[in-house]
This record gives sequence, C-alpha cells and structure tokens, in this order.
Amino acid sequence: MSAPLLHVDNLVKRFGGLAATDHAILKVKHGEIHALIGPNGAGKTTLIHQISGAIAPDEGRIVFDGVDLTHTTMHQRAQLGLVRSYQITSVFTRLTVQDNLALAIQAIQANEGSSFKFWRAARSEHARYARAAEVAERVGLQAQLMQPAGALSHGEQRQLEVGLALATSPKLMLLDEPMAGMGPDESERMVQLLQSLRGDTTLLLVEHDMDAVFRLADTISVLVSGQVIACGTAKHIKNDAAVKRAYLGDE
Repeated sequence: MSAPLLHVDNLVKRFGGLAATDHAILKVKHGEIHALIGPNGAGKTTLIHQISGAIAPDEGRIVFDGVDLTHTTMHQRAQLGLVRSYQITSVFTRLTVQDNLALAIQAIQANEGSSFKFWRAARSEHARYARAAEVAERVGLQAQLMQPAGALSHGEQRQLEVGLALATSPKLMLLDEPMAGMGPDESERMVQLLQSLRGDTTLLLVEHDMDAVFRLADTISVLVSGQVIACGTAKHIKNDAAVKRAYLGDE
C-alpha cells in the first residue's frame, strides 16, 4: 500500500486546559477529495491551521509527501505544494481577476528563485498572464477575466480564491468551508468546480454542507472533541453509529 500524501500523526494542540486537537490522526491519499466534518467546536479549524502551518502543534507530526513539515513555515509548505486557499493572497478587489491570478503566479515563481531580470521580464509577464487566463477558464471565470475582483458575486469570489490556490500548481489544497454563505446555484457551481479538479490535485476540505460532502468526498473523516472518531466512504460514515450520535443525528 502506497504512503499517504498527507499523514497527520497524533497531533495535539492545547489552549490552556482545553485540547483543541487531541492526538488527531488523519491520512489523505494522493488524488482524492477528502472531507473533514464534525460539530462546531470539534477542532476542525485548529487542525487545518496546524496542517497549513498557521499554528504549531504541541505534540505529534505532520508528514507531507514523505517530508516532515511539523516545524516548517507556511511559506515552506506552500513551496512544497501544500497550499491553503486564502494563504496565497487575499483577493485584491480593485484589481482584475486576471491581475489577481497573475500576482499569485508571480509570487510562487519568485519564491522558486525565477529571475526577473530586464531581459526576461517581457517573456515572463506574457507567460504569467497566459497562465492566469487558463486558470480563470478552469474555475469558470473566463467571462469575468477583466472585471475588478470587487465586482464579482460572493460565489465568484470564492471561485477566484480556488483559482489563486490552483495557480500555484499545488499537490494538496486545503479548503475551509468553500460553500459558506452561498445560495443553491452558487453552491452547485462550486461543487462542479471541485469535482472537475478530481485527479488533478488532492483536496482536503472542511465543509458543513453535508449534501455537498456526500457528493464530493472519496473519503470522509469525522472530528469530534479533537479526535477523528471515524473515517471512510460516505456510505460508511452515514451508517456509523458513533457518527450519528455525535454529529449526523438519527435521520
């Protein structure tokens, strides 16, 4: 059996006397869509913060693509292909969709040590903007390419956030409630977008829209009181007695 792309091994994070994550174990396979669900206060955001590098665990390890990232920075993790959607850049509302995407591409290229000397500037800029247009089409924003990001709807701005992460060619994208605040039509567009990324990149998403989770996820992990109490397919999770008691209810 091949090693998982991401292995969260017994992560502990305490805030005072409260263990927000309590020896949490999580394994994410290459190429899958993996959903992390659980009740409010379960520790999902704290776990994602630790995986992304926003906060450091008190105990445990985070191994990504065979590399121990436990004590690395968010920047170093992004360089290795572990990207949280918002960490690349906030959406610059006055800039166009194309400019926002081009900046994300430039940031990752600069971090890789690309040269931006005068004699290469024009060629580099052309390539960045061509790539930005490709990403905009991929996330369904080709018609809005030259619009200011601030003119986009809420759902379109979330699509752009996915595009900003996608522009860096990540191995794993962390998405925290990508459907939050959306109406039915916008949620459906986001589901279709995430479905279209299946196999191209690995996704780990936190989401409360259970209909979307059950449609999207190859694997679902359930976090309760800082611990993963169940992990499996949608069918397995729906029928797990402990998950029903702790989160889904006896529907």
